[in-house]
Amino acid sequence: MLQDEGRQCTGCGFRLSRYNPEEQCASCARNASPATATTPRVPERVWREPDVQEALALWDFGQVSRLVRQRSSLRQEDMAALTGLSQSFLSMLEAGSRRLHHIDKIVDFLSGLEAPHSLVRLPLPAPPGGTLRGHSAGPDADDDPAMPWVAHRMVKALEQAAGGREMERRQFLTVSGSALTAYVHHWGIADAEALERVRTGSNITPGLLRQLQQTTDQLRTIDASSGSGSLADLGRAHLSVVTSALKLGHYSEETGRRLAGIAADTATQTGWFAFDAGRHDQAQSYLLAALRAAHASGDVRLGAGALSYIAIHAYSTGHPRDGVAAIRAALQKIKPMQAPALEAMLLTRQARSHAKLGERQSALTAIGRAGDLYAQGRSEHDPSWLYWINEGEIYGQTGSCHLDLGDPLSAVSSLQRAQAALNPTERRTRALVLTREATAHFRQGDAEAGAATGHQALEMANELQSARLDDHLRTLSAELDANPTPYAQDFKDAVAATTRTEK
Repeated sequence: MLQDEGRQCTGCGFRLSRYNPEEQCASCARNASPATATTPRVPERVWREPDVQEALALWDFGQVSRLVRQRSSLRQEDMAALTGLSQSFLSMLEAGSRRLHHIDKIVDFLSGLEAPHSLVRLPLPAPPGGTLRGHSAGPDADDDPAMPWVAHRMVKALEQAAGGREMERRQFLTVSGSALTAYVHHWGIADAEALERVRTGSNITPGLLRQLQQTTDQLRTIDASSGSGSLADLGRAHLSVVTSALKLGHYSEETGRRLAGIAADTATQTGWFAFDAGRHDQAQSYLLAALRAAHASGDVRLGAGALSYIAIHAYSTGHPRDGVAAIRAALQKIKPMQAPALEAMLLTRQARSHAKLGERQSALTAIGRAGDLYAQGRSEHDPSWLYWINEGEIYGQTGSCHLDLGDPLSAVSSLQRAQAALNPTERRTRALVLTREATAHFRQGDAEAGAATGHQALEMANELQSARLDDHLRTLSAELDANPTPYAQDFKDAVAATTRTEK
């Protein structure tokens, strides 16, 4: 029988799982009795092992249970005693036939094993008279993804990202691993709160909604043709206006959802502008806020869009496994919608993440599926903001996967096809594709073709404002330090001259 969800543990005061008939949580019950040989603790060394941390990051609790049990020399009976979960359930969990979904059961499982707070970023109860391993003062409760995803937390996240309160460096620390996975997980399962506001405030009219959305669309168009440049600051200013409308305006439930959707779209785009401008930590702050706003809007496509950029951020900053997890969550949510263009775009991000990890078969399978879906054509369920997905984008991402997988010959072929298929107005994308093609030529041993292609990219970069593109060119230049050919040296000199001019 399910228990009253409002009950609290008599030991630590934490809310008890509705599946727990006892008066204490598993952690307190274990610590209330002297330790015995039948219920040993999990050694701290287990939590330092990479595969255990990876399983936690992916919220693969079956794998966590199996690895912890094996590395700690525990029996399933011991695991049941530690976690408060039945032995039969744990057996099915490890076999993959059952999963942990309810947050209370997840907390019981992790707190019973004394998983370090630094690895899970969930509000785990501390043992009576002590603290959890690795526990430190956590973030503001409003920033904790395990807390209810209500409107005021969405607004606060948007304000923080846009500078609505004093911005300190610590606010822009990169979230990765299980902490990031927690955001993704709760985006998918949290209940949405009503957004109707009937208090005193300016009425949010349909005309104002149209103007706010049109401004976001115009910024998106400028970015595609000219690069982000100062757009990150313009996007931030526009997001502040949208956030103020959410916070102070008077609107119905339907209008509130639409306004939250505009906030999600604007925060996602501003996060992308910041990323292209080289402000990586700040970019993620926008994207996580966008995820909250997308959830409030009720439009899973907006959430999937935010997750696609979170994945790019992840695999570009050394966390490709996080990218895989983000896209898996997005694909699961949009699958019933039959939106082939959106699914194709997400699969290109998943392919890039797998390629960064060196997972060749997974990368090629994902990018191949993306191509098949794109060939089906758009459906009525594909979002309008995804107008930019085209054949050139598919070929470009395919070439980038081949490059990351160490196959420059295939990369050159795909990247050249991308150049032929891309829209001429997509100047930054064309320049990035040229930079990757130049890299592939050099790695293939064709320094002459590499230098010629690299110079084309450099000429375009001089007309664009993209720190990301500039960084790609500098990275290629540094890679050529060991290349003695005059073609490589000429290209390096040109990059260095451009850098000096910028300074």
